[in-house]
Amino acid sequence: MSDIKTTSSKEYIDNLTSSILAKPIGERISYRGYSILVTMPCWNEEGKIGLGVKAVPKDLVDTTCVVDNGSVDKTANEAQDAGALVISHPVNLGAGGGIRTGLQFGYLNKFDFLAVLAGDNQDDPNDLYKAVDKLIDEKLDYVQGSRWLKEGKRENMTFSRTMLTWVYSLLFRILFKTKITDATNGFRVFRREVLSNKNLNLWQDWLLQYELEPYLLIQTCRAGYKVAEVPVTKRYHHDMKDNTKMVPFKSWWSILRPLFLLSLKIKS
Repeated sequence: MSDIKTTSSKEYIDNLTSSILAKPIGERISYRGYSILVTMPCWNEEGKIGLGVKAVPKDLVDTTCVVDNGSVDKTANEAQDAGALVISHPVNLGAGGGIRTGLQFGYLNKFDFLAVLAGDNQDDPNDLYKAVDKLIDEKLDYVQGSRWLKEGKRENMTFSRTMLTWVYSLLFRILFKTKITDATNGFRVFRREVLSNKNLNLWQDWLLQYELEPYLLIQTCRAGYKVAEVPVTKRYHHDMKDNTKMVPFKSWWSILRPLFLLSLKIKS
């Protein structure tokens, strides 16, 4: 049985991602002069992952990289059949571990822009057009999706989730003095160079679960990168309790932890 500490290490993931062949740089699809990789981390998303992969705009995105996080269903096969490049973890390394692997694959293979979308078909991949255009036109470094901006949409979002995400984003703005309206939104596109920043270390053991996403956003803002938001659609499925696989209290605590640990300088 695979050891989580070993399989989540940078050395292991570097070896894993290096074993997967990416399209040569000169043969990649270019959108306005930039190559784009979308990563979709997922766990047991058979019936959803294929829909998400097929919806990714082929004239915009060169590679859709699905990170199968130890699924026990046919997630990997469905993603591959839909046209994705699939990287499989032997065990579930957590939400953060899945995102980290996809981003590392894009970074090592020198894609210009890296994007993250939900693996359960909650995001609308067509929102990538306006996110990438904004990144280029306004010379930004990082674009975050927002359900709360005008033209943003929240389909089937429960009242409890609405309140929690709104309060969280308010706390985020107060603690880090930003204008971010939707700090828990997983939709994001950013330049590869962001991951080169010495103050941004995604390989810390405490970032394996939901901590990684707020950590990435916080440290990007703190490093002085140009960050902005675009309105996006988030759709929640009726077949999941409270529209999510998140475990009450435990999962929300893992999202909250980075706010306190980073603002108090306990972690960096």
